[in-house]
This record gives sequence, C-alpha cells and structure tokens, in this order.
Amino acid sequence: MEMEYLTEFPHTHMDKRPRKRPRLAWDIAQAPPKAQNGMYCGHGDFHENGVVVTSPTNHHTCLPTSSSTIYVKGVSRNGSPPWREDDKDGHYVFALGDNLTSRYKIHSKIGEGTFGQVLECWDRERKEMVAIKIVRGIKKYREAAMIEIDVLQQLAKHDKSGSRCVQIRNWFDYRNHICIVCEKLGPSLYDFLRKNNYRSFPIDLVRELGRQLLECVAFMHNLCLIHTDLKPENILLVSPEYVRVPDYKVPSRSPKDGSYFKRLPKSSSIKVIDFGSTTYEHQDHSYVVSTRHYRAPEVILGLGWSYPCDIWSVGCILVELCSGEALFQTHENLEHLAMMEKVLGSLPQHMLKRADRHAEKYLRRGAKLDWPEGATSRESIRAVWKLPRLQNLVMQHVDHSAGDLIDLLQGLLKYDPEDRLTAAEALRHPFFSRDHRR
Repeated sequence: MEMEYLTEFPHTHMDKRPRKRPRLAWDIAQAPPKAQNGMYCGHGDFHENGVVVTSPTNHHTCLPTSSSTIYVKGVSRNGSPPWREDDKDGHYVFALGDNLTSRYKIHSKIGEGTFGQVLECWDRERKEMVAIKIVRGIKKYREAAMIEIDVLQQLAKHDKSGSRCVQIRNWFDYRNHICIVCEKLGPSLYDFLRKNNYRSFPIDLVRELGRQLLECVAFMHNLCLIHTDLKPENILLVSPEYVRVPDYKVPSRSPKDGSYFKRLPKSSSIKVIDFGSTTYEHQDHSYVVSTRHYRAPEVILGLGWSYPCDIWSVGCILVELCSGEALFQTHENLEHLAMMEKVLGSLPQHMLKRADRHAEKYLRRGAKLDWPEGATSRESIRAVWKLPRLQNLVMQHVDHSAGDLIDLLQGLLKYDPEDRLTAAEALRHPFFSRDHRR
C-alpha cells in the first residue's frame, strides 16, 4: 500500500461543515468562581516572571461575536507591544511577532471561538511552542476562564501522566485578558473530519478513540467533574501527523483526484480540551448545557442533568466518527426530539410527563411529541423522516464489529439517564474487550 507521510495538518481557514443547517455556537454564561488561593482575577499590575504587566480597567460591554479579529501591522521587537484597544467584541488585538509578557512570542493564530482566540506562541523559557487561549476582556468570559484554570489545575494534580486531558503550563492576566498557556496539540477530530471530506474513520480507529475518550470521562467523573461540552471540536489529536492512503470506497475515481485518497492520523492518541463549562457534581444543574448536536434529552426537557449528559455526548460522537456526519443535524428542540425518536424509538412517557414548562410546548397533552403537527416547515419534517434507525445507520458504515458497536451505542444513548451506561461500564463493554481482528 502506498502511503504518503505528512508532518503538518493545515489549520487555516477553519470554515464550518457544509451541513443541511449550520452548527450554531452555544454560549453559556458561567456562575462567578469562588476565590482561589494563589489566583489573581482583577485589574491592576500583575507580576509574571519578575515582569510587571499593567492591566488597566476595560469597559467593553457584552456583544455577540460577529467580526474577525483586527490585526495591526508591525512587529514588536522588545518587550510588550504598545497598548491597543480591544476590538468591539472584547477580543485582544495583536500582530504576529508581538510578545505576551517577555516570555511568549506570538507565532500564529490557531483558532477563534465565542470565548476568545487561541494563538500558537514560542515559550522562551521552556524553548517550545505552546497554545495560549486569550479570553475576551468581558466579565463573564473572564469568570469562565478562572473556572477553567481551576479545573485544569485539578486535572493536572490527579493525572500525573498527562495522557487524558490537555496540560496547563501557566496562566496570567494580561491587559484585562486571562491567558491560559497549554501544551501544543494537533487538530481536533472535527477539523480532521472536515479536511478529510467527512470520510468516516475505520472502525478499529473509532475503537481506540472511543476507549481514550471514555477513559478521560471516567477520570473526570471520579473527580466529581462533569465536562458538559464534549464534541469532536473539543477532542484533539496529540500529533498533527497523518498518512494518506488509497480510499477503496471510491475506486472509480481517477488517482489524480484528491478524493481518491483519504487521511488517517499517524497516531491515535487524543486529549480532551475546553473545560470552561465544566461543573462540579454538587453545583446547580438546571441550566442548558452542551452544544446542540450533542445535547442529551434530559437537558432539552428541563429535567436536570448530571454525569450521564457526558455519556450521551460520547454516544453521539462515536456515531459521527463512524459516519462522518453529526447524528442530529438540527438547531431546534422539537425537531431534535423528533430526530431522537426516529433514530432511537419513542421517548419514555415518564420523562415527557416531567418536562418543565419551557418544554411543554413541544408535547401534546403532555403525553407525546407534537410532531409532525408542530414542525416549523416541510423541510424539517423531511429532515426527520429521512433519518435511519440507529442499527441501519451503523451498518451502512461499519464493515465489522457492527453488532458490538450497536449494542454499546444503545447503552450510551439510553433516554433515561438512570439507565445509561456509566463511563466505567462502557469501558468493560465487549466492543472494547473482545478480539476484533478480522
């Protein structure tokens, strides 16, 4: 088999997946973090490695993210660059070559989200590239960042090998922006799928990725932590290296056509990132969590949530890795619930009857979904109607181990969170334990 080895995965132009409907960002305001010993969260001067970094008060209001970061021409040579106003959404304005304190030099931009930006920087002290998350200079995002720092420090304390979650290197408050320094990793599973024209991963690779993901979830749950925002975007390959191999599922295409080949990660090692929405088990669990496509039914119905909401997300992720597409491509609650019923069967009566007042409008007399009568359009009805049952969907894409995978997914995607598999139980499932060699 001819293989082409590449050592870099392109990160530029991170456009969204060409879906029937776009994936929408989910923006959750976090509760203020409790004061942490040894942490700084405020304005004024911050001392970092003996350098005083001034952080004056910022008066930005919370505006929806609608514009790209403004790049200022010029490269700072020594010390910190001149003070620049944030853009209208509270994003830090920078130029390539700028310094973030005397220690870090900005090399490139990796990504951007609701929270802020992620930059690749050179760490002069450790002599390595790092990823620095620069959080928007707005109160609720600063507060969420302090929660994330606390969680990352807790995870690092208990994960001595650093093999499950992204490792925090440092953090500092720079010009009213919380900056979280982490190890530099490869692309997310979502970006890998997108750059691979949404070709599914081989089932043996899905098994390895699923095992590592569940190990991370079990680790977090043992620490009484719930991630609440598991999705392919928040799962990163450790290495950017990949190989190109012939795609035998498209034999009729010319070898000159790039689609004749598909990419496979050179290493299956992954780590989970983005702990800004992570919560402790004892905290309030009444608000809405998770990005839409990976949101559990108990969250939509307003029944409260706990550890099982992460397990539902894992089930949705595994289906996506097998098929190349999100399982529930929707952006509204009634359609989402109808899709669940089409793929997994009827929702339990006892869950529908307990739905909160916000979810009652999706039901008829509190007993069943108001579908298709309550659909917003014919397109919505067609989108639900064309979905296959879970078993058929898996068998369309999996050539072996389909039976074990279907059984595992049925345990991960149980409607009732009380009946859903735990992460530890899922890891003992035959899908992971049997010899699956052909």
